[in-house]
Amino acid sequence: MSSDSTAVVPITDSHCHLASHKFSHAELEQIILNAKAAGIHRMVTLATSLEDCPNNVAICETFPEVFCAIGIHPCDVHQTPDNYLAPLTEFASHPKCVAIGETGLDYFHPAPEGWTDDKYHQRQRDFLHQHFQLAKDLGKNIVIHTRDKSGYQSLHDSLDIYQEFSSDVHAVFHCFLGPWENAQRIIELGGYVSFTGIATFKSAKDCIAAAVQAPAGRMMVETDSPYLAPTPHRGKRNEPAFTQLVAQKIAEARGESIQAFSTHTEMSVNTFFNFSSNIEKDLC
Repeated sequence: MSSDSTAVVPITDSHCHLASHKFSHAELEQIILNAKAAGIHRMVTLATSLEDCPNNVAICETFPEVFCAIGIHPCDVHQTPDNYLAPLTEFASHPKCVAIGETGLDYFHPAPEGWTDDKYHQRQRDFLHQHFQLAKDLGKNIVIHTRDKSGYQSLHDSLDIYQEFSSDVHAVFHCFLGPWENAQRIIELGGYVSFTGIATFKSAKDCIAAAVQAPAGRMMVETDSPYLAPTPHRGKRNEPAFTQLVAQKIAEARGESIQAFSTHTEMSVNTFFNFSSNIEKDLC
């Protein structure tokens, strides 16, 4: 069955950054209205630093459709104090915090001034381990970022840490680029893969091939907005409304209707973030 590219169906933007400086506070209401008009009925906004946490929580408290994940991005570990876990735990205990993250390993960016690559990457691995432990302690799942200049070492190192916690915590590897063999390793541990607007780029063959082969119930879609806008908005500011374009592209590539695609990606989202209609009704 082929997809109907004009259909609007319920989709969750499973990863966006609504507290980014690229979104002014004054326009957030309109951005969320745009998303709802496009069928994006729910958004998960992610914190990337301690300073980012209260802003994301405040957005969740203001907008019923928005939930959050709380964590320290790997590129921020050098600026984060050693005693960060106490305040992070407090933010992560908020009733609308549905996951831990964005955390992970980033071997793409060079070590900051005063750090060697070895020490910087080790601190990232220490933080990732601590985030997994926090997720286990709070009964939440975890959102992982990995990036390398070449190869997949950050992914492999993340999977080594994930394996220690895989019986208690599920991980989603966001902005997954492929290839399918890496997705298989993630899924074998009980994890999920999530796809951004990169799946709409002509050059992203490994990405779309992995999206085609990913089993129903173990994949999500996202924008990572304000970054990585899909075609035909590539190079412009991204926003949650564009999740629908990612979903339509992948559904078409998989030979599914957009309705069928929505059904199984929403199942993934509901399971991973532990959403239930009763909880959402109570909170909203």
